[in-house]
Amino acid sequence: MDYFSNKIYEQETFDQRVMPQGEYEGCTFRSCEFSNAVLNGYKFIDCTFISCNLSMATLVQTVLHKVKFESCKLLGLHFESCSPIGMTLAFEQCIMDHTSFYKTKLPQTNFISCSLAEADFTGADFKGSVFRDCDLRMAHFEQTNLEKADLSSSMNIAMDPNKNQLKNAVFSMHNLPGLLAVYKIKIR
Repeated sequence: MDYFSNKIYEQETFDQRVMPQGEYEGCTFRSCEFSNAVLNGYKFIDCTFISCNLSMATLVQTVLHKVKFESCKLLGLHFESCSPIGMTLAFEQCIMDHTSFYKTKLPQTNFISCSLAEADFTGADFKGSVFRDCDLRMAHFEQTNLEKADLSSSMNIAMDPNKNQLKNAVFSMHNLPGLLAVYKIKIR
């Protein structure tokens, strides 16, 4: 497996040609195209993706350790396919609609100003995570650990409090209709 360290990749298109499989450490990917790319078995350690499109990329056993995504398009990714060992992620201003975190363990993950419409958080562990200014329209939460998570500034939250772990989670008043919808209560 090849090793690449502290490299900057700009405006590369990896959806049509194969990116060399290997370990990428401390690398920055700026305005790169990875849509539908097969990234199975790749390792990204301390890497940053800025304004990249990784929509529908395949991530089977991909290592993502201390990886940050900024202003990226991440439609339909299946993070549950990644290697769970050491997976730590951060997201800022990303479009992550239809993304799946099914049964992933990502405590203390930051989602800042992201669109997570119809994302799947079923069975996932996001204890202590921050969802700041995120759109969670039709996101699915069931058996999700959101203890000590901060969702107070996010919008379009709808979840059954009885089917999720919400101890010490922070919500705001504007989140109440989505938390009480399961009880068919009208709030005015």
